[in-house]
Amino acid sequence: MKCIVGARGRLGQALVRRFGPEAVCLARAQYEQWPTLDADAARAAIRACFAAQAHSGATIFVTAGLLDPKLDPAEHARVNVELPRRIIDAVAPLGIRVVTFGTVMETLLAQQNPYVRSKTELAAYVAARVADGADLLHVRVHTLYGEGQPSAFMFLGLILSALRSGSVFKMTSGKQLREYHHVDDEAAAVALFEAAAVRGVLDLSSGTPLSLRELATGVFEAFGAADKLALGALAEPLDENYSTVFTRHALLAQAAFRPALPAIITYLQECAAQQELSE
Repeated sequence: MKCIVGARGRLGQALVRRFGPEAVCLARAQYEQWPTLDADAARAAIRACFAAQAHSGATIFVTAGLLDPKLDPAEHARVNVELPRRIIDAVAPLGIRVVTFGTVMETLLAQQNPYVRSKTELAAYVAARVADGADLLHVRVHTLYGEGQPSAFMFLGLILSALRSGSVFKMTSGKQLREYHHVDDEAAAVALFEAAAVRGVLDLSSGTPLSLRELATGVFEAFGAADKLALGALAEPLDENYSTVFTRHALLAQAAFRPALPAIITYLQECAAQQELSE
């Protein structure tokens, strides 16, 4: 059994598609209160939920989480740290494997926003438990796209909003490096890690980044709106990734990651068309 906690999200839905009949989706109403319960009550509730899967080779994928760094830090701590930590504490003694998810920015930013800080804390917790013998994996991911409209606060969401409104898109010179992974490619890679029973904290990388300048230029040109892109209109952030290229894990040697720029252009074109149909 592959239990998905957070199956309504982008990655959660992709894992459901990947695992097919093996996937079991836990209802949000069942787990959203776990971080707020008394520790003993939470442990009892979680164990009752998963008791039937004890020592069965089951894996719980905790994809539920908050991404927007502008949200309350306490909310990030509750959902991104306390929820997976309580699940781990309850099911690790039952022999159930848990896979959590973070961001590669955990290792790159000196000044961390609430989102990245919460994921860094979770990664440290997983690493400590693995050192004590727990069967856990924390996967640090890059930027995901696909499966519905892009999040409004993220780079692709901001671009799409500008394209829809016909407004000028102001950005930095775009030297920042990013990997963009389609969620279905990501789910396939996660499945490879899970099948190999990898433990610890690792990065899920393709090793093929592109700059935000390349990304924005390609998208605006594809939409016939190159004149709406204002490169260099915003100051460059000091704390960013301008040079780090991540290495692809050996287990992903044969994994397929679609070329980011053409796939993102197609994705945004589809998103724009869907919006037009709904209006």
